[in-house]
Amino acid sequence: MGDAAGATLYALARPLLFALDPELAHQATLAGLDKAHLLGAGGFCTAGLPEDPVRVMGIVFPNPVGLAAGMDKSAAHIDSLGALGFGFLELGTVTPRPQPGNARPRLFRLPRANALINRFGFNNDGIAKFTERVRAARYRGILGLNIGKNATTPIGNAWDDYRDCLREVHAIAGYVTINISSPNTSQLRELQQGEEFESLLANLAQERERLADRDGRRTPVAVKIAPDLAEDDLRRIADRLVAGGIDAVIATNTTVSREGVAALPHGGEAGGLSGVPLRELSTRAIRTLSSHLAGAMPIIGVGGIFTGEDAREKIRAGASLVQVYTGLVYRGPSLVAECRTALLRR
Repeated sequence: MGDAAGATLYALARPLLFALDPELAHQATLAGLDKAHLLGAGGFCTAGLPEDPVRVMGIVFPNPVGLAAGMDKSAAHIDSLGALGFGFLELGTVTPRPQPGNARPRLFRLPRANALINRFGFNNDGIAKFTERVRAARYRGILGLNIGKNATTPIGNAWDDYRDCLREVHAIAGYVTINISSPNTSQLRELQQGEEFESLLANLAQERERLADRDGRRTPVAVKIAPDLAEDDLRRIADRLVAGGIDAVIATNTTVSREGVAALPHGGEAGGLSGVPLRELSTRAIRTLSSHLAGAMPIIGVGGIFTGEDAREKIRAGASLVQVYTGLVYRGPSLVAECRTALLRR
């Protein structure tokens, strides 16, 4: 079954999924992917596509299209997601201790805008189960492991949580992402600014040296930032990331802006907005970062990719890799093949 047939199949399934509560539909979709993978049907959309390797952060990615964090927070679906033809998967965000996240409902569709609003709040099974599943997975592709802090950890002690997670994932990750930009954990975005940011980077640099000695390898680290930063703040952050030895910046997380969606059903819900309304905000941040960094650090572009042309736009803006999430909800797995095909022409 090829890309077109896969798109048709998902178009038939989507009305049934969209009739369900969004979070229940998310869980049902992942369960369905697991079953399809067991039957050997998981990779039908990208079968036959050529490899398109790109070297980023010292890693050779088989193709530049990845899965964004948030789809598989607890690393429970690695093999089935890995069969969809991605060049890499980013799992998490995971925290040291299990936590339920925010109260339901916490995921909302805005179909007229091709968007989602979520306020999950880092719901996950904790770092112990997360790493156990990563080690047990058969998938041998590149895994980015995205780490954060528990909601109950005071912001002044946030580094303790990042350190504890980093120690657990350093030896098994293709790369590690430091998530300091989710809008759904109180005060988290403060870690992008001022003394908190400087302290985090200093502690991170010191811990990475220790872990490199322990594990006999230096695992690349990326930092994921918000789309709601002013251009001056983006440039300041970029300078500090380079100085701190960070290997890549991920632009961007979800936005707290409601421009263009506030009047829609669920448009006023609290949380992070993703999908088409995020696309230009994300691309603008990539352009600003790319112009300022001038090649000093690679950029992973994420936000509002719904077509192959959207993926090309992110690459033209300066990204080296792209990630998708909300587009998968609306378009299905055929989006991966469409983006990969479009980027063969980059």
